[in-house]
Amino acid sequence: MRFTRSNPQTNDATKSADGRDHIEIDAAALRDLSSTFAPPRALRDLGRTAWLLVGGFALVAGIIWLLGTTATIVGPVVGALIVATVIMPLVSALAAHMPRAAAAAIVLVGLVVLALLVLVLVIAGITGQRVGLAQNANSAAVKAQSWLKSVGVDESGAASASSTVKADVPNIISTLTTGVINGIRGLASLVFGLSLAALSLFFLLKDGPMMRRWVEHHLAVPTSVAQTITGGVIASLRGYFRGVTIVAAFNGVIVGLGALLLDVPLAGTLAVVTFVTAYVPFIGAFVAGTLAVVVALGAKGATTAVIMLVIVILANGLLQNIVQPFAMGAALDLNPLVVLVATIGAGCIAGTIGLILAAPLLSAAVHISRDLARARAVAALPAEQAEPPPAVPQAMPTS
Repeated sequence: MRFTRSNPQTNDATKSADGRDHIEIDAAALRDLSSTFAPPRALRDLGRTAWLLVGGFALVAGIIWLLGTTATIVGPVVGALIVATVIMPLVSALAAHMPRAAAAAIVLVGLVVLALLVLVLVIAGITGQRVGLAQNANSAAVKAQSWLKSVGVDESGAASASSTVKADVPNIISTLTTGVINGIRGLASLVFGLSLAALSLFFLLKDGPMMRRWVEHHLAVPTSVAQTITGGVIASLRGYFRGVTIVAAFNGVIVGLGALLLDVPLAGTLAVVTFVTAYVPFIGAFVAGTLAVVVALGAKGATTAVIMLVIVILANGLLQNIVQPFAMGAALDLNPLVVLVATIGAGCIAGTIGLILAAPLLSAAVHISRDLARARAVAALPAEQAEPPPAVPQAMPTS
């Protein structure tokens, strides 16, 4: 039996030369036959989507592997890019009165001096209180031992925990005061990273506008869309870190004043540490708060430590929630749970850089999508509302 195309009007069975039936099938039946054995459209779409997801995950995994392999170079450059994006307006303001290279150099030197000043304050504060910190930590270990006994831990276990803390405290203090400094001197990779970051920061500040135009030209999208994308990312980064700076200064002042009023040692150092660590979401507040509470516990006892804990919680919780909306404005515009999940996930994938950049980049994606959707709606509005032009009366033919 063989099938041939025939006129749609005929579908009769005839005898062929060899005696077999010759059935003619029209075009409609052939179309029905092709669709009968075709996979459902939903299944085809699901398979295509699955392969797209596999390819996307493979691309992300490759990028993460590449960034991890080149972290020695990528880390300093990304850090310099963040700093350059935030302080670029200052360079632009200075460049109106001098060459841009000179403005970039002045800002870079100012940042280096500020960073060295913060480092000296922290190290000097810890070094100046070295003996006091060791004594206070030992006192805190004794108090912790009594607390362990009061909650049911036997005396040998509590004494073992206390002796372990007392043995480790001198080593920790020595590491904080001398070991870190000596270690920094011997770390060629850290020197290389800082040098690369400073060099990258200078060129980013000097040639930032030109680099932005180059990126916009190579995004393979219309110029207006490229400017929307880069502008959204820059605005989100600047707004986010401007808000973080305000919130960090607020937290540092609150913790520093609290430590000063409670007569806790290292009040200035605690304020500076609180300010600096606030740039690392969630983890920074935990580290700075723990340091403040431990110092207060060892210096002034359990009551002062509890008060210090309340101050830290207020600074990073209730009071920060009051200040943050005014500091951030519309820079973030994300649900706190979304920020928490995105920050932790990015931190697991990309480390500290992921922790710092997760919230502003996610916010930038939301704002860019919203701006593009609004632009599409505005562009489609005239076409929908346009009315056909009135008909022009034709002139009567003349004979």
